Amino acid sequence: MSLASVRAWFAQHAPDIEVLVTETSSATVSEAASTHGVEPGQIGKTICVRAGEKVLLIVTSGAARLDNRKFKTAFGTRPRMLGAEEVLALTGHPVGGVCPFGLATDLPVYCDVSLKPFDVVVPAAGAGNAAVKIPTARMVELTRAQWVEVC
Repeated sequence: MSLASVRAWFAQHAPDIEVLVTETSSATVSEAASTHGVEPGQIGKTICVRAGEKVLLIVTSGAARLDNRKFKTAFGTRPRMLGAEEVLALTGHPVGGVCPFGLATDLPVYCDVSLKPFDVVVPAAGAGNAAVKIPTARMVELTRAQWVEVC
């Protein structure tokens, strides 16, 4: 159902963006970079975290890591990672396919500044073998994301 919700979301919001489904896995940054022929930094890694009582999505460069101090500066608390079942329940996407598109729950989306050097990024698209190649600025616009520095 997750891949279907992402396809439906793109059909409604950006029909010109193709959801790419591959034979090989793109569930990890290294697999996705290899599958799509890009550097790991171009992979849009989507992380579902809890900041206090608020759950949010953060899309970062695949080469970046969350920095607890920067996260606390931005959100006033340390990030708490959610378990795979809670991520699936809130986003509708399994771990390895989590993305800011076609969400089961309306969650705030943030993009880390680590994505800014890339004109095009490759985030997952609801399954461990699905992704989209999308201009970074367009992803931010379509998801109504806010820029943040947490990596």
